[in-house]
Amino acid sequence: MEARLLDVLVCPLCKGPLVYKKATQELICHGDKLAFPIRDDIPIMWADQARSLSAEEVEAK
Repeated sequence: MEARLLDVLVCPLCKGPLVYKKATQELICHGDKLAFPIRDDIPIMWADQARSLSAEEVEAK
């Protein structure tokens, strides 16, 4: 994922910052506790495609 793209992407729900997790290929919004998937180098920024973060993932922030 390109660093320039990460600089301009925000959470589609709260407009907060996203954190890129390379190992899981996800963009994480800690504010909404959601993980948006990245498929074929394309971020999928739809709320219905995001998964909720587990309590462990939220605490690990």
